[in-house]
Amino acid sequence: MRYISTRGQAPVLPFAEAMLTGLARDGGLYVPETVPQLTAEEIATLEGLSYEEAAFRIVQPFVAESFSETELREAIRRAYQGFGHAARAPLVQLSPGHHLLELFHGPTLAFKDFAMQLIGQLFQIALAREGRRITIVGATSGDTGSAAIEAFRGLPNVDVFILYPHGRVSEVQRRQMTTPDDANVHALAIAGTFDDAQARLKDLFNDHDFRDGVGLAGVNSINWARVLAQVVYYFTSAVSLGAPHRRVSFTVPTGNFGDIYAGSVARAMGLPIDRLVVATNQNDILDRALKTGDYRVGRVEPSMSPSMDIQVSSNFERALFSAYDGDGAAVAQLMDELKSGGFTISQGAREHLAGIFDSGRVSEPETLATIARVRAETGEIVCPHTAVGIKVADEHRQAGTPMITLATAHPAKFPDAVEQAVGLRPPLPPHMARLFDLPERVTRVENDNAALKSLILERRTA
Repeated sequence: MRYISTRGQAPVLPFAEAMLTGLARDGGLYVPETVPQLTAEEIATLEGLSYEEAAFRIVQPFVAESFSETELREAIRRAYQGFGHAARAPLVQLSPGHHLLELFHGPTLAFKDFAMQLIGQLFQIALAREGRRITIVGATSGDTGSAAIEAFRGLPNVDVFILYPHGRVSEVQRRQMTTPDDANVHALAIAGTFDDAQARLKDLFNDHDFRDGVGLAGVNSINWARVLAQVVYYFTSAVSLGAPHRRVSFTVPTGNFGDIYAGSVARAMGLPIDRLVVATNQNDILDRALKTGDYRVGRVEPSMSPSMDIQVSSNFERALFSAYDGDGAAVAQLMDELKSGGFTISQGAREHLAGIFDSGRVSEPETLATIARVRAETGEIVCPHTAVGIKVADEHRQAGTPMITLATAHPAKFPDAVEQAVGLRPPLPPHMARLFDLPERVTRVENDNAALKSLILERRTA
């Protein structure tokens, strides 16, 4: 299995190198040259398996040349042993034909744990094998950072620097990043938005001298391994509702497009997904782009669902690569136009995207109303991101096709929004009960590439 860049000018790499590289050297994102196919019979055999065994069967074709079966099985076992639910990703029925996929039972209470815990294990294997040391730099709108810190804290051959937008994440999200006291992890509060943090991250990767000098690696959803790990729960949830013998739809609250892109990979592998529905908050660039073909960057508006407060959705580039039939030059041209504010998707590419994705937008009042309605009707308390997904899912459900909405975070990560909606603050799970008692370690950094490079060079272990 070989991996190629969405912009067509970077070296072709095996899985392990693509994982350790993160962003391709031409600025593009790595994707598999071909997508492995699972037959209906192979998909049906996933029914009743443990999450770990299903993960092995789905991931193994993508990584076989880089990791042995024994290495992969052990990495998967270690990745999910700390999850708080035996099913790892359980389904909860909201109403007839509508289910929540609970993705918040990992150590940091968000869906990012599914990918980050596995990446952490695979990184360890690859780095130990090669005797390498790396510097991980990540940008987060809230959940990626804490998941990355949890996965890599204390490792002897990794330094971790996480950029998050100062004042634009929830207090729980911030404390998850700033309270670990391991010497190899560093929380950096950048002036600006998540888009600013992500832009600085890409600047670092595109500075090849710096990149090579510090052994830069990325764990944002620009990293293909992140996307791959998330493909698994599309299969496990769909099979539990009757796939491959019936079609299933998914609604995904998303800002950076990575989680729903994983669904499109599952679909390309043969999982009978009817529709993939993009759910956005007031930062609705994805909804606008899918409906009009105009991808135009606007101002990021702070919201109660901060992990979706994004205007530049990195993984949309992967979807465009598929929509433009693998034309890296065309994608590179669009990304150049994005630097000037936006681009227009061609008619053929729009039709390709429309064959897979639907979309919807949810306002702040609608988010609160949905949290309150779900609580009143079902007794479930959901986070604001999940509420965005539920509202859009209800607008796109079709009779006879089960709808699965991804519940991306535990409500306790966003207690202010939940309290505003239903009048109570959901408690943190016992393993995080001391979070508000721990001292914080954080460094403020300007939205400046030179300052960021200087800080990383100063703090990293030589």
